[in-house]
Amino acid sequence: MRRVVVSEFLTLDGVIEAPGGEFHPDGKGGWTMQLFNEEAGKFKFDELFAADALLLGRVTYEHFAAAWPSMTDEAGFADRMNSLPKFVASTTLHEPLDWNATLLQGDLAEEVANLKREDGQDILVFGSGDLVHTLLQHDVIDEFRLMVFPVILGSGKRLFRDGIATSALQLLETTTFSSGVTVLRYGAS
Repeated sequence: MRRVVVSEFLTLDGVIEAPGGEFHPDGKGGWTMQLFNEEAGKFKFDELFAADALLLGRVTYEHFAAAWPSMTDEAGFADRMNSLPKFVASTTLHEPLDWNATLLQGDLAEEVANLKREDGQDILVFGSGDLVHTLLQHDVIDEFRLMVFPVILGSGKRLFRDGIATSALQLLETTTFSSGVTVLRYGAS
């Protein structure tokens, strides 16, 4: 049985928007760049290689599909990103999708539950704030990996929005990198 693992770059004030320089309405994109170091890179590398699928929302899928196919690196991270199957949650996209992606159609919670029942490794969710919000409502997330950057933006899309149900999580592990970035791993109760 597979697990759904949500892995997010997050500011201290909970913002997930525009970590890598994407558009931010207040021009505050790229807040991960100066603090992302070798330790963070190794964490993301190990995480990616412990997964055998990505689950993405439309916006993250479109950003990734536009950027990753042309990327290369000696360690094989780009090859892994490009070769993994992607499952995309969207009500506006239509098949066929590019970048080794399949559109999830029908009831999202049921589709994700079906993916979880298959044998395999973790199913990673990167970014995809709207998707994470929906997955929270349907209680299908098994683990959160929050890579918290010591940055306060003061504005932007937050991972945990008003109106979500109360959830108790279990702290599994904390790791702090020399840059001050802390990874908080929480399991769903």
